[in-house]
Amino acid sequence: MRLQQWRADLAVPASNSLPPDPALVVFNRFGFGATPGDREMLAGDPRGYLKMELRQADIAMISLDDPAYAGLLGSTPAIQASMAANFQRKLDRMAAAAAQPATASAQAMPAQDTPGMAAQPMPAPTPGVKPAVPPVEATLFRAEAQARFDKAIRAKAGFVERLVCFWSNHFCVSVAKDNIVRASAGAFEREAIRPFVLGRFADMLLAVEHHPAMLFYLDNQQSVGPDSRAGKNRKRGLNENLAREILELHTLGVGSGYGQADVTSFARILTGWTMAGREGRLGEPGSAVFNANAHEPGDAVLLGKTYPAGGMGQAEAALNDIARHPATAQHIATKLARHFIADTPPPATIARLAKVFTKTDGNLRALAGALVDMPEAWSTPLTKMRSPFDYVAAIRRAAGPGPANDPGQSLGWLSALGEPLWQPPGPNGFSDGADGWASAEGMKIRLDIAWQAARQVREIGNPNDMLDALIGPAASPETRQAIARAESKQQGLALLLMAPEFQRR
Repeated sequence: MRLQQWRADLAVPASNSLPPDPALVVFNRFGFGATPGDREMLAGDPRGYLKMELRQADIAMISLDDPAYAGLLGSTPAIQASMAANFQRKLDRMAAAAAQPATASAQAMPAQDTPGMAAQPMPAPTPGVKPAVPPVEATLFRAEAQARFDKAIRAKAGFVERLVCFWSNHFCVSVAKDNIVRASAGAFEREAIRPFVLGRFADMLLAVEHHPAMLFYLDNQQSVGPDSRAGKNRKRGLNENLAREILELHTLGVGSGYGQADVTSFARILTGWTMAGREGRLGEPGSAVFNANAHEPGDAVLLGKTYPAGGMGQAEAALNDIARHPATAQHIATKLARHFIADTPPPATIARLAKVFTKTDGNLRALAGALVDMPEAWSTPLTKMRSPFDYVAAIRRAAGPGPANDPGQSLGWLSALGEPLWQPPGPNGFSDGADGWASAEGMKIRLDIAWQAARQVREIGNPNDMLDALIGPAASPETRQAIARAESKQQGLALLLMAPEFQRR
């Protein structure tokens, strides 16, 4: 079977009505894919293997004290570095513009005005001169990307890392916004997502909305209470972006009963939540601060409840209430069930998850454990397509980590597949549906990536043995036959990385 023939098979969801192989549920549905030898680690207790990850303290954390992550910075110093670099770039542009008239005059001077001098060609680059230093934002971004890839590749099953990716996409920021976000997107995930991924939803919500990357991404530094001191002096007004996305995407969800009046009122409540600028007038540059002069004074009504005037605490009280709203429980339960079980999850599954969310006060560790205990998680066929990040991580786990300490190729693969790291098309994040990744063009790109990965493996064992180690008895006769007939070990490995059983989760 030729590699191109896989595309048609992958475009059609699996129709097998039998329960999936429990090992594939562990490593594909809940994790980032098996590495050789992982299947033997289950010891007949796949649920217990997943729950073991949930019990590990600080399993999601990336410590700046780890020498492997010496290139990482906290969000505030990262943003400060970007601010300084941006200021220097501005000075360089001003200097270049000031020098331009003199340069243009010299270039316009006739050759005969310079006796004995003929027109000279542009000088060739000097051999041995080092290329320009990459922007600080790019350096920080690549260091953060490498740390995220390392965590995904080294994880046991990868369930907790999948949860990190889920919540990071739920509370997304985009590096396309500005260099400020490019410098701090990885720090945002480390500081506002990872510490709370097995904690309480309300705590994660507060950390996310407090974070300078989110405040900057959704323009809350531009939001000023009309009746505040700053609003009266500068004739500036509200920016509703943060308030709207919190209600629509982060908590309650569309159609949950809030209206435009709630969005406007919440925007007023959130005024003053901002990021300190380069001058440091409000606090340490690049940090999240509260600007009382921009905060709308007075009581405010949100979702029928009055929140007394109280500075920053007014918004914190509102966020804590929204985090516990029944619509939030329903919204989060729906998204988790869609991500881990099926594009159209059974209503009963959503209802049980929402009940756990409410009963445990948004305990995300309990919610993850409830997902593992769901009978549907072990009986529903694996019909969802792996997202690009899932696919790249699975390839690296199966075939090797790729170039050491260089995330460039993996980042390029993600961009080619339509899921550039920390760069969603909008505040609603990347698609979580199978149809979002199963296009013919997407399959062609996955095919090319599978070939590239296979060619990079220096010592390939027997692809048939690798099939047994990664997929096991769930491999179809067609897959086994195709790999057995491969013309080379590289082709056999590429076929394995493109197999429907490898692509589905």
